[in-house]
Amino acid sequence: MSQQHHLIVRKVAVLGAGVMGAQIAAHLVNAKVPVVLFDLPAKEGPKNGIVTRAIESLKKLSPAPFANKADAQFIEAANYEDDLARLAECDLVIEAIAERMDWKHDLYKKVAPHLAKHAIFASNTSGLSISELAEGFDAELKARFCGVHFFNPPRYMHLVELIPTAATQPEILDQLEGFLTTTLGKGVVRAKDTPNFIANRVGIFSILAVFAEAQKYGIPFDVVDDLTGSKLGRAKSATFRTADVVGLDTMAHVIKTMQDNLKDDPFYPTYATPPVLQALVSKGALGQKTGAGFYKKEGKVIKVLDPQRGEYVESGKKADELVLRILKKAPAERFKLLRESSHPQAQFLWAVFRDVFHYIGVYLAQIADNARDVDFAIRWGFGWNTGPFEDWQAAGWKQIAEWVKEDVDAGKALSNAALPSWVFDGPVADAGGVHTPAGSFAPAKNAFVPRSTLPVYRRQVFPASLAGENAADPRSAGNTIEESDAVRVWVDEAVADDVVIVSFKSKMNTIGPDIIDGLTRAIDLAEKSYRAVVVWQPTSLQLGAPGGPFSAGADLAAAMPAFMMGGAKGIEPFIKKFQDGMMRVKYAQVPVVAAASGIALGGGCELLLHSAKRVAALESFVGLVEVGVGLVPGGGGLKEAVLRAADAARAAGSTNYLQFVTNSFTNAAMAKVSSSALDAREMGYLKPSDTIVYNVHELLSVAVREARALADAGYRPPLKPAGIPVAGRSGISTIKASLVNMRDGNFISAHDFLIASRIAEVVCGGDVEAGSLVDEEWLLTLERRAFIELLGTPKTQERIMGMLQTGKPVRN
Repeated sequence: MSQQHHLIVRKVAVLGAGVMGAQIAAHLVNAKVPVVLFDLPAKEGPKNGIVTRAIESLKKLSPAPFANKADAQFIEAANYEDDLARLAECDLVIEAIAERMDWKHDLYKKVAPHLAKHAIFASNTSGLSISELAEGFDAELKARFCGVHFFNPPRYMHLVELIPTAATQPEILDQLEGFLTTTLGKGVVRAKDTPNFIANRVGIFSILAVFAEAQKYGIPFDVVDDLTGSKLGRAKSATFRTADVVGLDTMAHVIKTMQDNLKDDPFYPTYATPPVLQALVSKGALGQKTGAGFYKKEGKVIKVLDPQRGEYVESGKKADELVLRILKKAPAERFKLLRESSHPQAQFLWAVFRDVFHYIGVYLAQIADNARDVDFAIRWGFGWNTGPFEDWQAAGWKQIAEWVKEDVDAGKALSNAALPSWVFDGPVADAGGVHTPAGSFAPAKNAFVPRSTLPVYRRQVFPASLAGENAADPRSAGNTIEESDAVRVWVDEAVADDVVIVSFKSKMNTIGPDIIDGLTRAIDLAEKSYRAVVVWQPTSLQLGAPGGPFSAGADLAAAMPAFMMGGAKGIEPFIKKFQDGMMRVKYAQVPVVAAASGIALGGGCELLLHSAKRVAALESFVGLVEVGVGLVPGGGGLKEAVLRAADAARAAGSTNYLQFVTNSFTNAAMAKVSSSALDAREMGYLKPSDTIVYNVHELLSVAVREARALADAGYRPPLKPAGIPVAGRSGISTIKASLVNMRDGNFISAHDFLIASRIAEVVCGGDVEAGSLVDEEWLLTLERRAFIELLGTPKTQERIMGMLQTGKPVRN
């Protein structure tokens, strides 16, 4: 290992408590990084008023900037008048004030003398020139200055663009990339210092192209959104709804940056602010934050702007079936049919794609080092499943290039700029695209360049991959030990040859009897020849939309035949098998570590609870949600709640067992789901000793290392508790008394009351005296009985059928 200087970040200062600055501060605190948040001194009242109000309003924002609201206390408030001396203790300073060059320069003059000699200074600008921002710095500070562009909302958007100037020291960029990737969980793309960098330059252009072509082909906004959202593998909010969410003023500002700085650009006419956008902004209709933009909510009804009439009309017009059928075809055929169809919606879609292909072909050399950076920037910054170069390559590089050229020559494109020669001749034409196993195309080198070799990327066993790279597919990589239709049991030599990985193959990784068999089999194998087991799901990592589901719970559909044959009692063997499987996980002679991201609900949550340790991605949504289908948790989840309550009571020297089980009862009875892994820890689904990982691409390697560490430390399974003290019948009646009030006040239905009562009976240990000692088998039997009894009720059956048919809970 070469000596690489680590960037130790003891504390970060964020300058500017506006929307972005405050949310960046919140995400730093999510990642356990202490933050000082600065703004102007308030004119009246306490001097830090601007910042304290900003922190308060973060708690109300949705989606929530904090992974755990209580962490707001860790942001320290400061102002530029009294607190500049505190910058000296910060290793990283991020400026995030309004996008005005003159304001930023004024602030830099104030703060520069106070920065620590080693501190990295970065501007979170969405498009201003980093070199111009650095003007006036001494050489020493210039070397430590760069752009770091977070996307909104910073907690959830994977992309961060890192922008050096000619003077930026390469080492600080490497250090910052490591910090952003592991500590904050981001996907970092290095951008050149050109207006709006990569993601906004291409992303906003693609939106402007949609404006232009929608107008040309006369397609209403709601139809455009139906065509350009998930049906194209893009963000659900598509085009105009996204603009409303981002804010039309923000959008207009980013467009204006292009107008001001790209005057000699052959696409310059396209950067004109669309008149409809201009009109909305000038009358203060800025989208979601003002209640109206392209869309407007009137009561429950969502209306859409009709630009011809200048008023809002009923929305909900959909794309034409014919066009949707074309979109389902393979890429080469899809583009051919869109281009040849006379349907205006098909012509519109071809035009939009052509415009983007044209644009990235013309500008790749100017805006990015290589094509990989463009595709990741758009995927991570704008939520596309595939990047524009990937789409072009998948549809047949040469054919698309010829069609784009034909349209440009015929004057149909948004500009008459010719595609550069590398598109038609040389390495890209020979390889049939810009992404190859050797790397992605870099115009300046006229060659394919490999991925970054920074040490931080060794932690990613399966980094986000691009079509054409032929990267290892996590569903088949490594060495398969055994595989069935339900699970794959495998080892990845790249991480550890002595840890067995189990991956489920069911839809949403639901757990049926065959998955329990596969999991048990993996534990048998590991006890014989390996040192540990890790349960990890590769679902959507290869799409680069990080963090698929860990498990949506027990597979209800798999249990249906048994139910049809033998009624509610017919399900008992299924439940018993599930419980036995969980107990096998808990008492395995090797550690079983669960690596969770995304949803871990019901049975998925129970699998976490029975594991030796949990490693969870920050964005993990954990909960026992069986109430939604009219059932109680039946896989040992409530039993584990009783055990934890008994431990907590013993630690507190208390015999009030009800007090310690109430929280678990409420979580299950209300089907509460954690809003993050930190929240899951607060709720008790993760333990303080469990590991939380911020970059989902690092989840597997961290989990495997944690599993080995347990094995190295001489892991032994827990001893079976002989006597677990429970709250008993007095606990049950206390809980039921409050449930009666909720039922009689119409807060819950009679059926909700029945289910909650059954949960209360299990978590209080059944009809026994308070303080009685029971064992795990007793509690599991209570769970099974409650589950089967509820399954026999018509109302629960209604809930299950509703969920299987519509995927939504039925209220009855």
